[in-house]
Amino acid sequence: MSNAIGNLAAPFIRRPVMTTVLFAALILFGVFAWRALPVAMLPNVAFPTVSVSASLPGASAELMASAVASPMEQAFSGIPGLLSVNSVNSTGTTRITLQFDLSRDINAATQDTQAAVTQASRFFPSTMTQQPTVRQQNPTSSPIVFIGLSAPDMPLYQLDAFAEQQLAVKLQSIPGVSEVRVFGGQTYAVRLLLNPYAMQARNLSLTNLVGAIDSKNANLPQGTLQSPSRSYNLKVDGQLTNAAQFNKLIVAYNNGAPVKLNQLGYAVDGVQQNTRATWINNERGIILAIVRQPDSNTVDIAKAIRDALPKLNATLPGGAKMQIIYDKSTYVQAAVDEVEFTLVLASLLVAAVIWLFLGQWRQTLIAVISIPISILGTFAVMHLLGFSLNILTLLALTLAVGFVVDDAVVMLENISRHREMGKSPMQAALIGSREIGFTILSMTLSLAAVFLPLILMGGLLGRLFLEFGATIGIVILMSGLVALSLTPMLLARMREQKQTGSTVSPQPGLFGRSFNALTRAYVRSLRWSLKFRWLILLAAAGSLAGAVFFFQHLEKAFIPNSDTGMVMGLLSYPEGISFDQLKDQQQLISRELQKNPAVLTVMSNAGQGGAGGGGSNVGFMMIQLKPASERAPLNTVIQEFRKTMAKLSDRLGSTRAFFIEPPAIQIGALSSNSNYQFVLQSTNQDQLNEAAQAFLPYLRAVPGVTSVDSSLQIRNPQINVDILRERAAALGVTPSALEQTLNLAFGGTQVSTIYGASNQYQVIAELAPQYQNDISALDAISVPGSNNTLVPLSAVARFSTGVGPLSITHYGQLPSITLSFDLKPGYSLDQVSRAIEQTALEHLPQNVSGQFAGSAQAFQDSLKTLPLLLGATILVIYVILAILYEHFIHPLTILTALPLAGFGALASLYLFNQPLDVFSFVGIIMLVGLVKKNGIIMLDFAIQRRREGESAIDAMVDACTVRFRPIMMTTLAAILGTLPIAVGFGAQAEAHQALGIAVVGGLVFSQLLTLYVTPAFYVVAEGLTGREKKSTEEESTVVGQALTDQARTNQE
Repeated sequence: MSNAIGNLAAPFIRRPVMTTVLFAALILFGVFAWRALPVAMLPNVAFPTVSVSASLPGASAELMASAVASPMEQAFSGIPGLLSVNSVNSTGTTRITLQFDLSRDINAATQDTQAAVTQASRFFPSTMTQQPTVRQQNPTSSPIVFIGLSAPDMPLYQLDAFAEQQLAVKLQSIPGVSEVRVFGGQTYAVRLLLNPYAMQARNLSLTNLVGAIDSKNANLPQGTLQSPSRSYNLKVDGQLTNAAQFNKLIVAYNNGAPVKLNQLGYAVDGVQQNTRATWINNERGIILAIVRQPDSNTVDIAKAIRDALPKLNATLPGGAKMQIIYDKSTYVQAAVDEVEFTLVLASLLVAAVIWLFLGQWRQTLIAVISIPISILGTFAVMHLLGFSLNILTLLALTLAVGFVVDDAVVMLENISRHREMGKSPMQAALIGSREIGFTILSMTLSLAAVFLPLILMGGLLGRLFLEFGATIGIVILMSGLVALSLTPMLLARMREQKQTGSTVSPQPGLFGRSFNALTRAYVRSLRWSLKFRWLILLAAAGSLAGAVFFFQHLEKAFIPNSDTGMVMGLLSYPEGISFDQLKDQQQLISRELQKNPAVLTVMSNAGQGGAGGGGSNVGFMMIQLKPASERAPLNTVIQEFRKTMAKLSDRLGSTRAFFIEPPAIQIGALSSNSNYQFVLQSTNQDQLNEAAQAFLPYLRAVPGVTSVDSSLQIRNPQINVDILRERAAALGVTPSALEQTLNLAFGGTQVSTIYGASNQYQVIAELAPQYQNDISALDAISVPGSNNTLVPLSAVARFSTGVGPLSITHYGQLPSITLSFDLKPGYSLDQVSRAIEQTALEHLPQNVSGQFAGSAQAFQDSLKTLPLLLGATILVIYVILAILYEHFIHPLTILTALPLAGFGALASLYLFNQPLDVFSFVGIIMLVGLVKKNGIIMLDFAIQRRREGESAIDAMVDACTVRFRPIMMTTLAAILGTLPIAVGFGAQAEAHQALGIAVVGGLVFSQLLTLYVTPAFYVVAEGLTGREKKSTEEESTVVGQALTDQARTNQE
């Protein structure tokens, strides 16, 4: 098999033109790919999510839950790949969110959802004329640009029409734009505000009135008149178009006299949703949120939008103004620029290390060019695979800088060693590359294999780190290709250099003398330490115990957030608050927040159907901050916002505000006012409500928990209307007629439609505001009875006040209540979640279950997945090394550094007060590949010496002596290449700092001790397996045979 392996570099050394042309083409393709790669903050983690929205104006939350949500939830249960179903039911609206497995095609899932909605529609209330809308969404596809549109002198419905029909259409035509969402939309509608007393005086019921209105607002086909010579289309002006026309409409006759609508109330040009409002700072307006396509370039799209703004501004109606109030691309570009700066800095540090050891700029240049060539080659493959330039792929390239030169350095150092012995450049390149080729192949394949489990890992983390693992694996393979081809070819054509005879360090001067002295001191200490090899192995085993200790005591975290300059404000107002009061409080909060020097813009939305997606007592804010260099850190700003709310407590009453960072990735379908969710479920709604109220104080008492909130809202004021059924039957009043009348009076019901040129507009009837103030308004309502008589509502019903649910939520078809919380500074999600689980076991009744959802659930899943991933990585490495070496023990010798690296990484995280999060765990996995390189470099040379008849101790000492320089070079290059990440440059760097600290700490600690532990293990293993006295003919490893053949060649 050694002959089959041969000299992998020889064809490239002997054919320089071929090698040059191939790499020139690779560089060219890499440059083109680099310019074409899309730029994004994170990889596209397309969690298939479908939302279903249903509307039934005037319906209670209970009716929406039982008659609308439940039939659909039952129909959804049979859809393949469905992970979770969550519904929120409030007055007149139902919103259901379905989340599917990552392997599910989003288009197919949407089709299945639509089919299930159609199947369930036969169970909907007969008054529900509008079918639910089904829409696919990706929680990770958050808008990249927000544009504010305002016009103080223009009605909002006109501004809305302009935004929907012109601006949104033009913006969506920009390449790469997927969708333009309009927040705060104020769609035109004619609102009929009626006087119940005037209707009663003219003996008119609400049902008769709305029937008359709909019949007199007609838009039906009229046909064609055919004459002998031509045809004529018939057009009747039966369509009413505005409030003025409705006011003049004759709707009935009373004692022969016509009754016009303006005698029964009045019509106004209004809006369809009059219980929501949007502000840009202190000015009413409309927000256009632009969402990019999954594979598009965030920076390019934002630039195209900015370039289009002057033309769009020129089309605005008089008095209107448009401005970009949030541009995510600025933070994406800043984050990318910071990582690119780190990449360049790491490259310079690595080059300095190589030059320091080699002392010759030509050799340094040959080694360093492997960095840009490997990265450009990686760009070409990334483009073919559909990857993007994002924080994770750039982070992978930055981390790779420290070790992509390893292969080139090992090749260069070995060829240089033969040059120093007096061989010609060509002879040194051929012999040196054949001697070290298999070592480089082993290092490359085993290091790339480290990321194979990460690439193949399923679930959210697997999808998130797919591009990271694949990118770093590709760049490693590229570096191995460069080291086995271009590097020896260039070295073979370097001019002759003076023979030094040194086998330690060719660098003259102080550094060279110092390093030679260090090498001799190391060799002496190594020989001495091998006398106590069992003690050394025992100490190494102790490091494993130390690693377990630090693992248990480290804070555990999930995916850290980055400072994107945005804070979300989630406002919860008292149940039953009027919309006018809600608007006043929302504007008060916005004005006070704008006084903070860190705030640039406040986008504010209040009321039902707003951007926050909540009910009638919620508000939502997006607070745009100044650049990070001009303000305090994000967490400090959030604390200042909370202090502002505390000062307003006397003026706001029980209103609560929650300020959170936008999560790096939206996980789960639940909406809440804090970052983490704990869901309570039960089959009995009343018992669930009691348990949730009783559990809330215990949750607030858990150490480390703050910003606790509950989705339980059952104290909403309501008026109970109890039908006197016998009296109602005697007067000919049916329950359906009574409920229909109340819905027309107070439900804001659509009673007719205006058909425009490109849109349809609603005609909405309800009582005028002054007749909706209190319970006495019900006395003015009459319902139709027998013989077209009107019966006062108070004659057939009794009224009482009480409380009821404002919203009802289901999770997995069961009644549920979501408790949300955040973490206090200094507490980890791991310790808090364990405390919450224990509290739930102690205080929740048996018929109520509790479970984490969203990010908290994903974090718990990661605690189970990541250790398995580490174990799988080690297993893959062992299998590959066993195959390459055809040996069971040698892979263990190479892997002896792992406990030391793990101890160093975990101890460093503990020392620098960093959490063990997903990124730092990935850094530990990287260490598995990095630290084994030293073992490979030492072991291969030791095997060669053993083939030549040396004892195990002498063979390993010789190996450590000769390989000390490349080991130090590669290790220092890896440490300095990762150091910029560990130091944390820029505003976005803190999210990845833990990864850098873990890698640097692991490398430093393992480097100090591996130089003693690996030789000790090798000598012990050789003695235990009886190899100390065996002849070389009995050896069977492929590596040993290859190196023996080469040794004979060298002697010849």
